[in-house]
Amino acid sequence: MRRSFKFLLRPTGKQAAALAQCLEDHRQLYNAALEHRRTAYRKAGVTVRYGEQSADLKHIRADDPDGQGRWSFSSQQATLRRLDKAYRAFFDRVKAGRTPGFPRFKGRGRFDTVQWPKDGDGCRWHSQPEHPTATYVRLQGIGHVRAHQHRRVLGTVKTISIKREGARRFVVLSCDEVPAPTLPATGAVAGVDMGVAWLATTSDGDHLDNQRHLAACASRLAAAQRKLAGKKRGSQRRGKAVARVAALHATVRRQRLDAAHKAALALVRGYDVIVHEALNVAGMTRRAAPQPDGEGGYLPNRQAAKSGLNKSILDAGWSAFLTILSHKAESAGRQLIAVNPANTSRTCSRCGHCAKDNRVTQAVFRRTGCGHEAHADVNAAINILRAGLALREAAQAA
Repeated sequence: MRRSFKFLLRPTGKQAAALAQCLEDHRQLYNAALEHRRTAYRKAGVTVRYGEQSADLKHIRADDPDGQGRWSFSSQQATLRRLDKAYRAFFDRVKAGRTPGFPRFKGRGRFDTVQWPKDGDGCRWHSQPEHPTATYVRLQGIGHVRAHQHRRVLGTVKTISIKREGARRFVVLSCDEVPAPTLPATGAVAGVDMGVAWLATTSDGDHLDNQRHLAACASRLAAAQRKLAGKKRGSQRRGKAVARVAALHATVRRQRLDAAHKAALALVRGYDVIVHEALNVAGMTRRAAPQPDGEGGYLPNRQAAKSGLNKSILDAGWSAFLTILSHKAESAGRQLIAVNPANTSRTCSRCGHCAKDNRVTQAVFRRTGCGHEAHADVNAAINILRAGLALREAAQAA
């Protein structure tokens, strides 16, 4: 399998400044290449390709030996490929009839990653293997930077990236041929219903806690944002306030990912087959469309009530959880099945009757006809499991 390993960097003061300058120079290269493409097409109708811009790199580096010339040629090519990928994604969206979103210039806060495409070409992981206690990564133009290697790297290192997250710097190793030992079979199957009261509920009646990390940090975040709003743009104090807000958001993100990893691992260890809802989280949390009333105003669209639900869904991190669950299931040799979530919360898991009135409250399901009563999320999880097993049987029969 191909996996990534992420480690915190501990650079010296000079190395931190060099890393910042490396990111800045690659950002300027990206923006200059984008301007080159835009100007060539606007004035001459000429489409500039990656190959032409890559060939121009030699002259750019020769004209600026103390700037662009000090960084790895391969890393600069990777930055140009990144722009080319953005263009190809733009044209793919145009062909698909979606909102195109033309590639944009990158501001200082929107270019956070530099990649070296090959270990040994301008970079070297574990560059000082004889060191008894520390691990270093060597980067051209920066030197040997110490990395906090908290776990063993498996497989063969292919690409090395440096990523900035707030005031921290990380090295990300993309490795091939990583062994993926499968977990022993348990013989158990489960349906999983996503929610906001609980992150997930299984058909066995187990609940995975939704820790609401953003809500827990809301007061500190609001105070930090109020202080930020009062700072003058361009001042050092505003920069510190921005860093404080970013640090709080980064803390929430790390907490949410940690909880998602632990919850997904618990499911993967406990079940051979896991069935979940195929949720369109982006569509579910999209802002309600305005409804004109024909008199210059708008009809009520319940956006105020929906915004609270949207915030709770995003705080729960459904998309991240399902993505992590799919990766862990594949690595462990488990089967993951996604089913259509329509009416799973309204259908009685005993008699199959579907009606809106069956869902008495958010937590209670009661079918008046057959008398079946259960926790609403557990009832939905049983329906999800049944639908997933039916899909599996149909696929096996075909």
